[in-house]
Amino acid sequence: MIDPIAADIEIFDPPLCCPTGLCGPVLDTTLVDLSEAVMALQAEGRSVVRHMMTADPQAFMRNREVYQLIRERQLEALPITVVQGRIVKTDAYPSLTELRGALDGVPGPAADMGASEGLPTSERISL
Repeated sequence: MIDPIAADIEIFDPPLCCPTGLCGPVLDTTLVDLSEAVMALQAEGRSVVRHMMTADPQAFMRNREVYQLIRERQLEALPITVVQGRIVKTDAYPSLTELRGALDGVPGPAADMGASEGLPTSERISL
């Protein structure tokens, strides 16, 4: 397992029955897209760690900004995406394009991005 401190990307998932989207009677295409994005980034040599609240609750407490955001907005803030130690999106999963842009330091569309600079906020701002 990759050390979360060394991870390029950390995704803090809400409680899920499975992270792939392939469980249950209905396919969750958002989770399938995220899984494909994670595999693409890993194939490029990027480290990506997903934290499931039910399996790894300590990860949510180790990251001070994530913990504070959850205290303020509860599960409504999830999922939370952290790129290179900085919260870059809340409330929804990022696309592969958003993740690559965040890794490259390229600002994303203001309407699509969540909290920035590690500040727990629900306002939408660019990277």
